[in-house]
Amino acid sequence: MTDHISQAPALDDFETWANFFTSYKAFSHPAELHGGLCGRLAAGGRLKTEEWRSLACEQMGVAPDVAQGSDELATFLDTVYDVTLAAMQSSDLGFRPLLPDDEYTLDQRLQALSAWVRGFLEGMAVMASRELGEATGEVREVVEDMVSISQVAQGEEDSEEGEQQFNEIMEYVRVGALTVFTEFNPPVPPAETTLH
Repeated sequence: MTDHISQAPALDDFETWANFFTSYKAFSHPAELHGGLCGRLAAGGRLKTEEWRSLACEQMGVAPDVAQGSDELATFLDTVYDVTLAAMQSSDLGFRPLLPDDEYTLDQRLQALSAWVRGFLEGMAVMASRELGEATGEVREVVEDMVSISQVAQGEEDSEEGEQQFNEIMEYVRVGALTVFTEFNPPVPPAETTLH
């Protein structure tokens, strides 16, 4: 993948993704695609440019010929890949699942969280189903908890207690994704500095 990070639009912003999905008449949830990519990366997978574009378009429901003819879509997908991998590798632990902000109802955010976790689990299973059986107890526990979270009940009314629970679950998912990433990905060596 080429380096698109410097020219990235706000790719951690759900609204940017939602507008992009709408403009391409995508029928899937943006959070699910982001979760799927994160699951693959966390399990140690790396995708070639064409492989990722094809996978993303398939999940979005965008015809391959539309994707091949759109520089805008190609740039978006390539940038998403690079930015997401960089966020997961970052030592500042600033990685966040792609979810709507609190202007959306709690129910909409729960649906998005559930979609993200489903995508994450699917992506992880595709890349490391055998390795997961040999993973540490901590990782297996995270995976089991995420399975439960992916089936979270919808129809939650906005309330202070609901908000607090949502934020706790979201933080657990965020840290859990990074835990899995740490398990399956060797640390990136720091850039070498030469002394003169």
